[in-house]
Amino acid sequence: MIQTIDLRGTSHTPADLLAAVPRSLTSVTSASDIAAELIADVRARGGAALLDQAELLDHVRPLQVRVPASDLAEALAELDPAVRSAVEETIRRVRLASAAQVPPAVTTTIDAGATITQRWQPVNRVGLYVPAGKAVYPSSVVMNVVPAQIAGVASIALTSPPQSRFGGRVHPTILAVAALLGVDEVYAMGGAGAIGALAYGVPDIGLEPVQIVTGPGNVYVAAAKRLVRGQAGIDSEAGPTDILVIADDAADPLLVAADLVSQAEHDELAAAVLVTDSAALAEAVAARLVTLAQTTTHSERVTAALTGTQSAIVLVDDIETAAAFSNAFGPEHLEIQTRDPEAVLTFIENAGAIFLGPHSPVSLGDYSAGSNHVLPTGGQARFSSALGAYTFLRPQQVVTYSREALRTVAANIAAFSSAENLPAHGDAVTARFDQE
Repeated sequence: MIQTIDLRGTSHTPADLLAAVPRSLTSVTSASDIAAELIADVRARGGAALLDQAELLDHVRPLQVRVPASDLAEALAELDPAVRSAVEETIRRVRLASAAQVPPAVTTTIDAGATITQRWQPVNRVGLYVPAGKAVYPSSVVMNVVPAQIAGVASIALTSPPQSRFGGRVHPTILAVAALLGVDEVYAMGGAGAIGALAYGVPDIGLEPVQIVTGPGNVYVAAAKRLVRGQAGIDSEAGPTDILVIADDAADPLLVAADLVSQAEHDELAAAVLVTDSAALAEAVAARLVTLAQTTTHSERVTAALTGTQSAIVLVDDIETAAAFSNAFGPEHLEIQTRDPEAVLTFIENAGAIFLGPHSPVSLGDYSAGSNHVLPTGGQARFSSALGAYTFLRPQQVVTYSREALRTVAANIAAFSSAENLPAHGDAVTARFDQE
């Protein structure tokens, strides 16, 4: 069912490992042209384009794009008590973890009368995307909204695709969680067009542009986020999910297989990868995957993901090489199921979120760990990070020098400005002392 990549018996440079990484044939780049067309349509026609795109892509035409307050209140009133309890506990946990991501202001005294204060200033307005295609993701409401609130963002707009089974409304569970968190600006729009709407604004529906767009989505959402970067900031290009498991012969093949399937059920383009130095484990996991793929609820979707070019069992000579392969892959989710996970962790550089040991599955992070599940996909963990309160914060340096403190470096500034042939720089300093 799942392909095997055998890297045993030869040495591999980082470039070799990067070339061996399995990836989907459908890339963000290939989706860019369509995403660009949808964004341009929204910029040209506003709310009418969003309604037309919903009818074409979501197979339903909402009565209106902006969700009325009555829909939010109704959804919260009808929320299943068990689901509400689970959401409230997850909110509590994510708030605790997010609060640790807000650095305190720090003032450094450079010299007498000379200080630099490092402060972290939140953006004022953000747009948060919550997918709702093959599944509904109230958990993503929590993961987007809570860090923004902890960071101190004043204005939050949330968007999610309209649902045909609910007459063009946003899924009621998503609405309920938004209401629970106090978010009252919600839009029934999805896909690349929604990302463009958040970034550029849509005046005819009262949607003001945002400064940062965050949230996971499909490959078209990821492409749209790449396209609007520059008009607005983004967290990362969080497209189809991926999981990489590093395991040795101490791992339970059933648990490894179950965790691979848990992410494969998201999307046909989801990537599920096992890297191991144990041929016996590889064989056992492959057998378990066949059984689980046949019996799981979303069997067709899981089978498509596991048999895709993006999924594989990778055989290596040792666990250190497994870690090197993982660093080349840059997994969204990395599980380490070995005898000594902490030891393996010392070799890990690139990962969106890391789950250590047999009792820390990715599903825990998806819902209730307290960590954030909005993570960079498609190898972008090699240079991007998870969504967090810091996503909405900008470090700013506040410089305060007294007259005498400036005098002590005036000659240095003049020397630099002369060397760079920018004399007005030095003149701006000496002007403060010319009267003397």
